Amino acid sequence: MIGVLVSGSGTNLQALIDAGLPIVCVGSNTPGVKALERAQKAGIETAVFELESYPDRPDRDRAMADWLEDSGVSLVVLAGYMHVLTPAFLERFPKRVVNLHPALCPAFPGTHAIEEALAYGVRWTGVTVHFVDEGVDTGPIILQEPVQVLDDDTLETLAERIHAVEHRLLTEAVRLCLDGRVRFQKRPRQVVIT
Repeated sequence: MIGVLVSGSGTNLQALIDAGLPIVCVGSNTPGVKALERAQKAGIETAVFELESYPDRPDRDRAMADWLEDSGVSLVVLAGYMHVLTPAFLERFPKRVVNLHPALCPAFPGTHAIEEALAYGVRWTGVTVHFVDEGVDTGPIILQEPVQVLDDDTLETLAERIHAVEHRLLTEAVRLCLDGRVRFQKRPRQVVIT
């Protein structure tokens, strides 16, 4: 069963819903976001974990982990979740938290990857789906796909093409994880798809 964490509009969540994946709950750090509306419309349980409601981030992350575990979640998917998860959360779901990043990791980690790719002048960027570790977009890579940066690209046009790839690639990676086809190698930063 999948638990999804979101912070915004939820287009990647919608792709997971449309793919018929077994999502049992959707949590957010931000109340009132469109992603929560998408989940509620699909009949999926939702909850909000605002950081301001907890003494600190580890306490908030423990509360989220408790809720996910109580919901029967075995795989956590970050679909536009904009907070770095603490060890208090990651220890509860070892090698079972998947993130989506709009760049070819390890390039352009963090929240402004598309803007940074354009500013840097790269000819190719892309999408990475990876497991989450304690770094920022540094976990073992599950899938990647390049996206060409065109000469006349704007932030909007490039983002639109990247988002189209995100929706497909995230769904594919989650299916691989659920099917048990993603295995960790002896070297801790590598996975193999069977």
